[in-house]
Amino acid sequence: MTSEPAGPVESGTAPDLAALAKVVARQRAEMDRLRDQAATSAVLERAKGVLMALTGCTPDAAGEELQQRAKAANRTVLEECWIILGGLVPPLQHAGPRTEAADSEPALSEPCLSEPAVSGAAGFPTERVRHGVPTTRGTLDEADGTDGTDDDFAALGRLGEALVRVGTPQDLARCLLDHLASEAGADAVMIFRRLPAGGLELVGHAGIEDTLAAQWHQVPPLTGIAALDALLSREPRWLEDLDSDRERYLIIGDPPGRWRSRAWLPVPTGDTAEVCIGVLRDRGGPFTPPVRQLLRAAARLCSGRLRAFGARPEYAADGAVQAVFDALPGAAMLLSPLTAPSGEVEDYRIDAATTDTVDIVGRTGRELVGHRLVECFPSMAGEEPWHGCLRTLRTGEPFEGPPFAHQQVVAGSAELSTYSVRAARLGGGLLLAWIRQDSSDRQEQRLADVQRLGNLGWATWNLATHEVNWSSQVFAILDRDPAHGPVHLTDLPGLVPPEDAPVLARAIRELVHDGRPFDVSFRIRTTAGVRHLRAVAEAVPDAEGTPVEVHGFVQDLTAQRSAELALVESEQEILTQHGVLRAERMLAARLQHALLPLPTRPVRLAGLRVEVAYLPAQSGVHVGGDWFSAIELPGGDALFVVGDVAGHGIDAVATMAQLRFTAKGMVITGSSLTGALTRLNALLLHSRDSHGTATMVLARYTPGERRLVWAQAGHPPPLLLRDGEVRYLGRPGGMLLGASSSPVFQEAECRLEPGDRLMLYTDGLVERPAEGIDRGLARLAEAVVAHHTDGPGSLRPLLAALLEGERRDDVCVVDVRVPTEPE
Repeated sequence: MTSEPAGPVESGTAPDLAALAKVVARQRAEMDRLRDQAATSAVLERAKGVLMALTGCTPDAAGEELQQRAKAANRTVLEECWIILGGLVPPLQHAGPRTEAADSEPALSEPCLSEPAVSGAAGFPTERVRHGVPTTRGTLDEADGTDGTDDDFAALGRLGEALVRVGTPQDLARCLLDHLASEAGADAVMIFRRLPAGGLELVGHAGIEDTLAAQWHQVPPLTGIAALDALLSREPRWLEDLDSDRERYLIIGDPPGRWRSRAWLPVPTGDTAEVCIGVLRDRGGPFTPPVRQLLRAAARLCSGRLRAFGARPEYAADGAVQAVFDALPGAAMLLSPLTAPSGEVEDYRIDAATTDTVDIVGRTGRELVGHRLVECFPSMAGEEPWHGCLRTLRTGEPFEGPPFAHQQVVAGSAELSTYSVRAARLGGGLLLAWIRQDSSDRQEQRLADVQRLGNLGWATWNLATHEVNWSSQVFAILDRDPAHGPVHLTDLPGLVPPEDAPVLARAIRELVHDGRPFDVSFRIRTTAGVRHLRAVAEAVPDAEGTPVEVHGFVQDLTAQRSAELALVESEQEILTQHGVLRAERMLAARLQHALLPLPTRPVRLAGLRVEVAYLPAQSGVHVGGDWFSAIELPGGDALFVVGDVAGHGIDAVATMAQLRFTAKGMVITGSSLTGALTRLNALLLHSRDSHGTATMVLARYTPGERRLVWAQAGHPPPLLLRDGEVRYLGRPGGMLLGASSSPVFQEAECRLEPGDRLMLYTDGLVERPAEGIDRGLARLAEAVVAHHTDGPGSLRPLLAALLEGERRDDVCVVDVRVPTEPE
């Protein structure tokens, strides 16, 4: 191979390459045309041979007959060939009188001439052709009165041409899906062949996953199979309502709700139908008359192609080996592994089988030879026996699997039986034997399952012969090597710690001498640690009442005992913590009462009547940090403060006291409300003893002007009731204390009138779990209007109406009244 330096492309090079590409394209197209022509010619010659065999006419006469049939029926010659190959249709009569029988089954005649009609095979509806598409006489023309569309006719013609290139049933399924997807709405196609034993075998599919196809590769001859029903009656089955169809049929290939409608069409071949085509649609609803006729015609076109595929090749079995298996009792098979291109075993071929071996569709013995294992026993795929066979094939170690269920067909109905499988390598293959379990085997397996699930084991001691039997689970529980053998009953106390041995020894003596059963708990030390065990035993006496045998079991209760001990420890920790919390609550409550004394009756401040309420939370053991202040300042003004420290307990109470006294002191000494809030914010930020964050509202009332100036730090707004109407004061700017190093606080002003009612409160009055704060504010406004009275002591009834159920937070309220007349 040589190379030349790259240089400029001459002007004539590009046209030469384009011309060469056109020549190659023409040659490829010509090759495809010749290939199709050869395949079409083969179909034509087979159809002519059928006519020659039926009528004895010459090849030229058979060709003329085909042309006349196609012309009279307005079909293509290729379509006519497929129909003739599928039904082996005899030549048509000359024009003349026709009887009713002749209209459905024309007789043979020597001349290869035809009338403008095509008769179907016996047992199938006679078909005519309208505009090139077969239509069922008496169904489409008379019953439905509907013609097929031009698209349907074109699709059928394209299908007839495409069948020439179909080589296998799998290709046929893909071809049908390609040509029926748009015209018939097909989303999947399944092709089943009826087996000699009466079941169905999936020979082709398209539009469905390989896993689903493998699951439905074999269908037993059960009642309620729509495809079998269609083959037996030789009439299509239209399943158009999935819910109602499930009541009549076992739905084939049915992931829940995937295909809402389906059609099963028998393919006519002579006097019988051995193949059924299933057309599956995602959408539900009926198949329209044109679609039904298109599907019928497509099924008939496929009959000739299916006949050309021929019968399934038979596997050449070894007669000597099969003769040996014929004489063997029980169910056994000789398997040869079948590998995929990757080298992995994907299935097994059955080379020999005993007469007692029965697959899911009822085949036995020699009938199974040559078939695949998954085809005959699909329930084994992917299960433990399958993986066990792979290990045996790889390592040579025999495999014995656990019991599993296998379905058998008995008298046309499916029955489940329980088997265990054993496999051994034989040369390059496997010898697989199925052992059907009888009742005693099943009982033994159930006993083993109970011991494993209950973590217990049985034991027997023969007091006369000194024979001892333990189950394998007892050795595991006692952490004893089975090679050392079981322990005699009287030697059991030697396995337990000294502090538990006397109780177990006394129970054994009473059992052996007096026959008294026992139920004793004890411990043993194992390599995994201490185990808590339970032993239960009873004696079997002889005719004189003397114990001669002891039956019992040993159970490992370590997990249960550990859980009980953990529960006791947890309960003790909870009780201890509960006591600590109660003591803390009591201390906090006493401290709070000392720092925040509540007046027993309304107080007078700057001409106002003030009533205060504090209600602690009912849930939890912690005391909250809600607080208030209501004092008269040196100049005659009144100061009202309500605050809420985040959290509960001693720390919250301490922070509450710090803020309460500091706020009062700052305002008394001349600080503005916003200045006091700014300094309190700095106090929380820089004090190590402070407790997180807090909200607060401060209000200063000047009686001469009846002017209220207030500021807030992240607190709910005050409520004002005036002349029977409630509103919330507009909140000035301000964020909660301790949240920012540079907060901005603003003041707001409100002039009070005689008869006004002003309420300052903490969020526990309006907040509820799982609802917004706006809903709580509206509830408070409604309650104030509904329970408003001018007399003293009206705050308690209001709070009782608002706070129904358990309180989850503290509630603090300052209720300020402006008298209507000076007091």
